[in-house]
Amino acid sequence: MHKDQEFIEYIVKAIVDRPEKVVVSRKVDEMGVLITLDVAQEDMPKVIGKLGNNAKALRTLLRVVGMKNNARVNLKINEPIGTQSGEGE
Repeated sequence: MHKDQEFIEYIVKAIVDRPEKVVVSRKVDEMGVLITLDVAQEDMPKVIGKLGNNAKALRTLLRVVGMKNNARVNLKINEPIGTQSGEGE
């Protein structure tokens, strides 16, 4: 696992109630590094934060980690499965 991926996983697992549901994946393409984050539906408000402030902070920290490694790092937070369709766990 790469440092940026480990970093975001560590932080997110520390703030959610269901850390076992946290899944972080990493993809590299011509645009840079894309970190994709999946969390339990009930943890989304903690990850996003009030007015999106937590998500903005996570993205800022990831960019700093990326700059240290000369890479452009972006974070995508996926909607939990079932949010749109009404399915639950």
